[in-house]
Amino acid sequence: MKKIILTFLLAIYCLTLNSQSIFGKWISKNDKTGEVDSVIEVYKENEKAYAKIVEIIDPKKQNSICTLCRNKLRNKKILGLNILTGLKQNGTEWSGGNILDPRNGKIYDCFIKLINSNKLKVRGYIGISLFGKTTYWERSK
Repeated sequence: MKKIILTFLLAIYCLTLNSQSIFGKWISKNDKTGEVDSVIEVYKENEKAYAKIVEIIDPKKQNSICTLCRNKLRNKKILGLNILTGLKQNGTEWSGGNILDPRNGKIYDCFIKLINSNKLKVRGYIGISLFGKTTYWERSK
């Protein structure tokens, strides 16, 4: 009986840990309208966090390209584009990487932090985080 209870508690603990991760799919909303515009998947590669756009909600924008992006990202499809690159974990925060805003083609320094299991704080900034913008992504269900 003790083994069954221990196994059950261990399974619940593992599920709780997974829901407390920055990794997974997140919903991004348009700041102006408040409507969901895309789904972003945050994933881990070589101990760093990255994110790419895996779904665009508006069917008219499915084939949109990043015309305002620079260098190798210019004229790439937004769907599938890596928008978050190279964040390293620093305690409860992930920082040291960049975020691309495909709406204006600009790349910003970035940090992200899990607020709760269903809310991710994303801060893009120039130079110091005082000069920037914060948005919140909600976990996709």
